[in-house]
Amino acid sequence: MKCEVNTVDVASRSTLHTSPSTLHCSLFTLRFSLISTIYTMKHLNIDIPVDFKQEDELDEQERKLLTEAKEATHRSYSPYSHFSVGAALLLDDGTIVCGSNQENSAFPSGLCAERTALFYANSRYPDHAVKALCIAARDTSGQFTERPVAPCGSCRQVMVETEYRYQQDIRILLYGQEGIYILNSARDMLPVHFDGSFL
Repeated sequence: MKCEVNTVDVASRSTLHTSPSTLHCSLFTLRFSLISTIYTMKHLNIDIPVDFKQEDELDEQERKLLTEAKEATHRSYSPYSHFSVGAALLLDDGTIVCGSNQENSAFPSGLCAERTALFYANSRYPDHAVKALCIAARDTSGQFTERPVAPCGSCRQVMVETEYRYQQDIRILLYGQEGIYILNSARDMLPVHFDGSFL
């Protein structure tokens, strides 16, 4: 039995008359296209090495950096979130630069501890790479967080850019009372990141 099929072109809202042979061809093409897409998809697994240590397992330089990060939380200006964050950076000449989160009643105008420290270090010591970065935070109770505190996405992006700028991996230490996460590079925290190669 022969039949004629009416289809609607959504863009023009006009009715088109399609013969069975044309319709069959269109369906075949669509089905082939979908199958091709399915069979060309790839699955990507990203493994990220993270060390977990206790404070007494850190070396002397790491313990000093952690102490500075903890102390920096007391210089936080966080009257809105009451979440006080401190960051301490170790530069390649041994200098330690600290930062704390600085909030603002217009929330987007505030700045995280990590970027406060990084932007200062990059502008004050532009010839010195950042070797390590330690983060600590106190929650609304005033106590240090139980779990290792992690940086936000914007801070991770700035850390990655700093690594590219100096061609130097930044060792990351994330402190919590239950232990410390240690990563070998900021890129490990943002494996699918944007960089200058896209521009």
